[in-house]
Amino acid sequence: MLSKLLIKNYALIDALEIQFDQKLNIITGETGAGKSIIMGALGLILGQRAESRHFYDATAKCVIEGHFDIQKYALADLFHELDLDYEDHSIIRRELLADGKSRAFVNDTPVTLQTLKTLGERLIDIHSQHATLQINTESFQLFVLDTMAQHMEVITNYKLSYKQHKKLLAEWKALQEELENSKSVYDYHQFLYTELEQANLQVSEQEMLETEQTQLENAEDIKKHLHLATAQLQNTDQNLIDGLKTVNQSIQQASRYLPLASVLNDRLSSAIIELKDIAAELEQASDGIQMDEERLKWVNERLSLLYSLQKKHRTDSVDALIRMRDEFANKLLDTDSLEGKISNLKKEIDNTFLKLADLAALITKNRLAAGLLVEQEVQSVLNRVGMPHAQLKVDRREVQEFKSNGLDEVNFLFSANKGQGLQAISKVASGGELSRVMLAIKSLLAKTSALPTIIFDEIDTGISGEVALKVGELMEELAQDMQVISITHLPQIASQGNSHFKVFKNDVGDRTKSSIVLLKESDRVMEIAQMLSGSKPEDTAILHAKELLK
Repeated sequence: MLSKLLIKNYALIDALEIQFDQKLNIITGETGAGKSIIMGALGLILGQRAESRHFYDATAKCVIEGHFDIQKYALADLFHELDLDYEDHSIIRRELLADGKSRAFVNDTPVTLQTLKTLGERLIDIHSQHATLQINTESFQLFVLDTMAQHMEVITNYKLSYKQHKKLLAEWKALQEELENSKSVYDYHQFLYTELEQANLQVSEQEMLETEQTQLENAEDIKKHLHLATAQLQNTDQNLIDGLKTVNQSIQQASRYLPLASVLNDRLSSAIIELKDIAAELEQASDGIQMDEERLKWVNERLSLLYSLQKKHRTDSVDALIRMRDEFANKLLDTDSLEGKISNLKKEIDNTFLKLADLAALITKNRLAAGLLVEQEVQSVLNRVGMPHAQLKVDRREVQEFKSNGLDEVNFLFSANKGQGLQAISKVASGGELSRVMLAIKSLLAKTSALPTIIFDEIDTGISGEVALKVGELMEELAQDMQVISITHLPQIASQGNSHFKVFKNDVGDRTKSSIVLLKESDRVMEIAQMLSGSKPEDTAILHAKELLK
C-alpha cells in the first residue's frame, strides 16, 4: 500500500507530505484547490510522462517520492524480473529537472518510465471519471472477465501460441508466393537446363575442337609441308643430315691439329642427333594427319551448337554455359525444396492451430463462468447503491478466426430500470449509472486481483443522498481488504473514511500555494458540514455531519 507521498516543487505545491491510512482515505477540497495536482504527481511516479514543466520554483528541481509497504503482496518475483532490489518498504522517486530532463528511481536504482509503469500497474489502480468510459470498450470488458476467471497463465500461453501461429502463417504465405513465382518459370528453367545438360558440355572443349577443326580443314597442306620438311632432312639424295655427317667427319679430321675443332665437332654431333629426332617426329606427325571428312563434319556441327548456345545465353565460353547449367539445376532443386518446406511448415501450423483451439476453448469456458459471476456480483452491488432493478448481461459471440485474446467477442448489456430491454451499456447508462456500475466492477476486480491500493478520483458524478451513502459504505467494505483512497465532493462518502485529508489553497506573499492537512475529528465535522450546506454551516448541518460520521 501507499504509506507516504512526498511532493516538492510541483505546480502550486512547495512541499507537502501525506501519511496515508492502510484502509479508507478521504481527500476533499474545493474545486481548484489542488486535488488534481496531487493525482498528477502520483501519476508521475507510476510511469506517466510529464506533460508540463510547471515548477513552484523554476530554479529548483521537482521531486515526487512514494513510500510503499508491499510485504504482503508477493512482488519479489516482479522486482527480480525488472532487475530491481526488493524491499518490503520500497521507495519510488521521480525527479523533474528545470532543463526538461527526467529521472526515476526504485530503491535508489535508476529505472526507465516503462519499468515504473510496469511496477505501478501492480501497486495502484487509479479510477477516475474519465476511466469510467473504459467500461464501453471490449478490451476492458475482456479484462474484467479474465481477471475474474483468474486464468492469466492460460491467457499468456495463448498469446504466445497466437504470436507463433501468426509468424508461421506469415512464413507459409511468403513461401507460397515464392513457390508460385518459381513455378511460373519452372518449366522454362527446366527447358534451359535440359538443353544444356543434353549438350554434354566439357571444360575447354571448344578450344580443342577449334584446333582440331583447323587441322582437319588444312590436312592436305599440313601433310605436304611436313613431307617436304622430312625429305629435306633425310629422304633426298642430298639430305641435310647426310651433309652434316660429312661436315662432322671433316671437322673430326681437323681436330687432330686444332683443339677448337674438337669442341665444334661435339656441338655439331648434338645438332645432328636433334635433327634426327625432329625428322622422326615430323614423319610421325605427317602420318597422323588424316583427311577425315566425316570427322570434320561432326566437329563443325559440334562447334555450331556451342556457338549457338553461347549466343542464346549471351556468354562467350563453354565454362560460362556449364555454370549456367548448374545454376538452373539449383533453381530447380530450390523449387522442389520449397514444396518440402511448405509441407513441413503446414504441419507446424496445424499443430499450433490445435493448441490454440484447445487454449481458446478453455479461455471461453472460463469466461462464461466468470461472466455469470460478474452478472450476479454487479447486480448485487447495484441493488445496494440504489439500482434494485438494474441488470448487467455479458453477451458473448464466438468469432471464426483466432484473435489476439481468443475466439470471443463480448459486449456488456445493461438495463437500469424494470421492464427496460438490455442494450449496449454505452447507449443506455447515464453518467451516474456508469459510475455505479464501474464502482461495482472495480470492487469486484480489487478483491480478485489483490492490488495493494485503489484510488477513486471523483467518480461520484450523478449520485447523491442515500445512494452516495451506500457508495461510501461500499468503499468502506472494500477498504477491509485493500487500501482505498477516495477523492470526493460528497459528504456521504467523505464521512466513511478512516483518515480524512483536506486540500486547500492559500496566498503566501505574492504566490498561491496548495497544501493538504489531515483533519482532526472536530475539523472533520466542520468540513463535512460545509460540504452539506456551504462555508458557514448552520447547527442542523453540523448535527447532520456528526450523524454521518457515526
